[in-house]
Amino acid sequence: MQRKHKYQMASSSSYNSPCAACKFLRRKCVPGCIFAPYFPPEEPQKFVNVHKIFGASNVTKLLNELPAHQREDAVNSLAYEAEARVKDPVYGCVGAISFLQRQVQRLQKELHAANADLIRYACNDIPTALPAPSAMTPITPRQRPPVNIYQNPGVPFPYPPSWYDKPSEDLDEGGGSNI
Repeated sequence: MQRKHKYQMASSSSYNSPCAACKFLRRKCVPGCIFAPYFPPEEPQKFVNVHKIFGASNVTKLLNELPAHQREDAVNSLAYEAEARVKDPVYGCVGAISFLQRQVQRLQKELHAANADLIRYACNDIPTALPAPSAMTPITPRQRPPVNIYQNPGVPFPYPPSWYDKPSEDLDEGGGSNI
């Protein structure tokens, strides 16, 4: 007799509450319920929103047509879209995406302005450390260093770099060759 009582206790303690979908739809949650893995009883609002926007029968059809490994992603997408539609009935998640895109554009503009300020401040510091332009001697074509793509074209380069000590011997000053 004691043995039978323990068995009954075990079965009653392993009782599972129905999933959020079955609870909302007021039906019995069977072991093979298509909603149970994706709408746990702890998250009833998730199913309420999905049902309000898409309908239970449409969600059932969608989940039955999908392979099992894609269902969780589909339910998460449906829940996200449904929550966005509840918050913003006109635009839904497109409104959220547009808001985020505008925010990214605004932040990119701020970043561009900050970078421009940095460049302007850096360029304004360079000429003040150099002698006045009238005191600088012009660089002759033979002394001109190779073009540095990182150098700001508006900033004069008053001296050849240390790696450019003497001109190459194979350059001909007259422009022609002596063959």
